Amino acid sequence: PQSHHAGTGPQSARRNQPFLTPPEEEEGGGGMGRGKIEIKRIENQSNRQVTFSKRKNGILKKAKEISVLCDAEVGVVVFSSAGKLYDFCSPRTSLSRILEKYQTNSGKILWDEKHKSLSAEIDRIKKENDNMQIELRHLKGEDMNSLQPKELIMIEEALDNGLTSLHEKQAL
Repeated sequence: PQSHHAGTGPQSARRNQPFLTPPEEEEGGGGMGRGKIEIKRIENQSNRQVTFSKRKNGILKKAKEISVLCDAEVGVVVFSSAGKLYDFCSPRTSLSRILEKYQTNSGKILWDEKHKSLSAEIDRIKKENDNMQIELRHLKGEDMNSLQPKELIMIEEALDNGLTSLHEKQAL
């Protein structure tokens, strides 16, 4: 079983020291346990893929653990070199909420002007759709009480034009 007490045991002295690897350990020399590796790109594709898989699984596992143990909001996104997505998000939140919170707290702007203009366009189209829904209800004779006489005349003309067009098509 692992001890959850930080700063105790023979490992703590080594943990607090800077990462310095003696030359004899770099080559995996002597002793049991994990050898320290130089952090640089792994040239062998197969070894690189195995390392990616193990480390990706490790980081996702740690994200889940800190989320559960500490009730933290966690979002992790990893893309492989082939572009495949791997992600984790705490159960009681969403990645978009975490990113909004990040943007608010960091002061960094994640969404550029293009995204803002697209959002404004979506809002405009939603409003236009709402107006068309109201107009359709009016054409169907619903919700007419709030209309002014001028609006009623316009609806009557639109219905007359539609009826005329229908009669012309039926005559063909």
